[in-house]
Amino acid sequence: MANSSNFLETAKAARSKALVGPNVISNALPYLGGGLVLTAVGVYGGLGVLQSYPSIFFPTFFAAMVVELILFFVARGVAEKGNNSVALPLLTTYSLLSGYTLSGLIAYALGTSGVGFRGIAIAALGCGVAFIAGRRIGSNLSEEDGFALGKTISIALIALLVVLVGQLGFALFGVGTPTFLEVGISAAGVFIFAGASVLDFFILPRAYRDEQYLSAALSMYLTYINLFIFLLRLIIALNGRD
Repeated sequence: MANSSNFLETAKAARSKALVGPNVISNALPYLGGGLVLTAVGVYGGLGVLQSYPSIFFPTFFAAMVVELILFFVARGVAEKGNNSVALPLLTTYSLLSGYTLSGLIAYALGTSGVGFRGIAIAALGCGVAFIAGRRIGSNLSEEDGFALGKTISIALIALLVVLVGQLGFALFGVGTPTFLEVGISAAGVFIFAGASVLDFFILPRAYRDEQYLSAALSMYLTYINLFIFLLRLIIALNGRD
């Protein structure tokens, strides 16, 4: 799962009810779109390496994950200070590396019967639907409902992270996840990040000033990348049922 600690930090920053950045989302959207395009480029590059040089893919995959994690925290800190000229190239590199690390899941989906390119397209379409619905619902949430939803999503996200860490721990010892459990985890992730897509339109104008649009773009980027990942995982799990 892509780094999602940014959501919890953003939710904490939004405790003030006053809007501090009424235009921050509209300012962030072009950069969100650009980041997603760069991620697609990174996926394409990763698939090319996996096909042409499979022996070096996994070492470079893990190296990219480490650099991606470091870049996330550095870029987030710079962006929150409003230093956009420095943050932009960092976030550009981060988006490309995110695509590279995502290419393993994409390759697995392409090779899974019943998923393939169609399943990837459905997951991407689901993210688009979540954006449209999230914008309509989140922009009209009351203060009470918005902060209540934020608290619920924060608790659910922490629980999901605990489950994913446990799943990774079992995998390291060679214990696979039963299909029914993978379906449940993936479905939970879909619901959580679909909720986060609604909450973004409520929280971000309360957490970031207009000039902090790159921080808002990063927060939204993480929401939709994680939503895409869990949608694709769910599609793969459903097609892998006995």
